[in-house]
Amino acid sequence: MSPVLSTALRPRMSRPSWLSPKVFRTEALAGLVVALALIPEAISFSILAGVDPRVGLFASFTMAVTIAICGGRPAMISAATGAVALVVAPLAKEHGLDHLIAAVILGGVFQVLLALLGVAKLMRFIPRSVMVGFVNALAILIFAAQIPHLIGVPWLVYLLVALALAIMIGLPRLTQAVPAPLVAIVVLTVVTVVAHAAVPTVGDQGALPDSLPAFGLPRIPWTWDTLSMIAPYALGIALVGLMESLMTAKLVDDITDTPSNKTRESWGQGVANIVTGLFGGMGGCAMIGQTMINVKASGARTRLSTFLAGVFLLILVVALGDVVAVIPMAALVAVMVMVSVSTFDWHSIAPATLRRMPYGETIVMLATVVTTLGTRNLAAGVVVGVLTAMVVFARRVAHLVEVTSALDADGTTRTYRVHGELFFASSNDLVGQFDYAGDPDRVIIDMTHAHVWDASSIAALDAISAKYQARGKTVQIVELNPSSARIHDTLAGQLGVGH
Repeated sequence: MSPVLSTALRPRMSRPSWLSPKVFRTEALAGLVVALALIPEAISFSILAGVDPRVGLFASFTMAVTIAICGGRPAMISAATGAVALVVAPLAKEHGLDHLIAAVILGGVFQVLLALLGVAKLMRFIPRSVMVGFVNALAILIFAAQIPHLIGVPWLVYLLVALALAIMIGLPRLTQAVPAPLVAIVVLTVVTVVAHAAVPTVGDQGALPDSLPAFGLPRIPWTWDTLSMIAPYALGIALVGLMESLMTAKLVDDITDTPSNKTRESWGQGVANIVTGLFGGMGGCAMIGQTMINVKASGARTRLSTFLAGVFLLILVVALGDVVAVIPMAALVAVMVMVSVSTFDWHSIAPATLRRMPYGETIVMLATVVTTLGTRNLAAGVVVGVLTAMVVFARRVAHLVEVTSALDADGTTRTYRVHGELFFASSNDLVGQFDYAGDPDRVIIDMTHAHVWDASSIAALDAISAKYQARGKTVQIVELNPSSARIHDTLAGQLGVGH
């Protein structure tokens, strides 16, 4: 075969989409905007955790770069977060930074193990109403976090915020070649520097690092006592981090209409936390606010934006710290306000939607929002939302069981037909739907249109049989489907009912 023909038949290697000049520009600019937005957030979370701002900034760098390579959701931003800061704050306060770092590394190990055990598959049990509550609560928290930056400040700050909002609302209508948040940040910085305006800046939030992060192990006693001390915090980091990350990944899936590998994202978060701990960071997880800046405001879609966000962050705070320090906080506050507005699901609270939506769905959403706002913990809100959804579902399904009966022609046998799903909630009412005293000596319970799910249902059937037998009557349970028959054959008569 000729070399020309061989070359023609050789399959072409698909070129990564980010190599396209247009895509590369979008991803690079998005990464720069995210990096700028990460700086005050990382400093604030460091203060919340009770550690030096450098710890949060280095964590944001290592998390973003590592997850860009290992994560399963392209364009999602992971960095130091408030949720993880709340978990580790007591440990840092009582035992110091080294124990915190050890907990972060162990938390990463737990996340890898949970990923291997299939924790990502649990995402299918999170209803849409919980997702909506999660998003709405997060939008409110993002907005609320900006309020302290607007209290007790010069009046010029409010004008700058208004100018930045006007730029971000108006510029996309003219052109989308450059992210509007980046333009707003640059314009406000130039205005304040040229005018020598005395307004709060990024530099006022805390000292920026002047060196690269160093690799090393935490200086702690490597004993079982230390392990038992840090393990609960590590487990908290793992669970909170995975829950926020998987919820954020699902949200980005919906926004971009593209799938992601949740299992890879789970162990990727673990690897990122291990790397972060080894470089002295405070740990973290996916950040929905910065992710929305990256995906919705800036239009990023690939891993390159996440990677560059971490790289730009390090360059900005180490090499260009003096420049970054003069960025007015008003610019970043305006960016986050726009993020909160675009993140909130306004359709979910529209009167027309509330009228059509079942009350149970609205209750689940509100439970998620209220719990999240009350605890300032997104993971707690999701857990309460899921539990509320389970209760609402159980109450709804419990009323779908129906029992009908018919007497045969000679009056010697009554047949009861059960329709519906029998489980712990619905089976409780089953016992009261039979006429034990008035029925003839032979009773048949037809389960053709029913399904038995748990031991509570078997206990209810045993109780029915016991009531008839106490009156000298015989009961036959017939037409169980194979699954129901297996659980019935295994548990019937073994639960102590009627004894």
